[in-house]
Amino acid sequence: MPLSPLDIYNKEFGRGFRGYSEDEVNEFLEQVTKDFELLIKDKQDLEEKLKTSTERIGHFTTIEMTLQKSIVIAQEAAEELRRNSQKEAKLIVKEAEKNADRIVNESLTKARRIALEIEDLKKQSKVFRNRFKMLVEAQLDLINTDDWDHLMQYEIDTTELEGLNSKQED
Repeated sequence: MPLSPLDIYNKEFGRGFRGYSEDEVNEFLEQVTKDFELLIKDKQDLEEKLKTSTERIGHFTTIEMTLQKSIVIAQEAAEELRRNSQKEAKLIVKEAEKNADRIVNESLTKARRIALEIEDLKKQSKVFRNRFKMLVEAQLDLINTDDWDHLMQYEIDTTELEGLNSKQED
């Protein structure tokens, strides 16, 4: 068991023939006791500081571990967010491609339908033109016939017509 300052102070030495000077020994013991008390106090202060430092190191170690975990979690969250963003971007691109394909297909279908309608209208206009041409030519043929000349040669006596008209009134 270690000595305490009280043990040193209360230590009694046996007396021998021609022993040490009792006053010098007592002074020395007092000085040793004071120094020993200072050493013990310093040791206690250092132990307290060590305890406080150890607690702070433990606290900082806990903070460090928490920060490392937080960094790892943040990195994982960022990676997850990046993956989700990439997935979403791919989905958006796929949807846009589908919409673009649909729009292109609809446009091609409409263009084909319009082209067919144009061709149909062209055919109808050719038929109409031919019919109209035939009608005009038929009318011209009627105008150019000799029947018109014969009709113009007839002379009608209007006096006879007046007589016929008055007979009918009676």
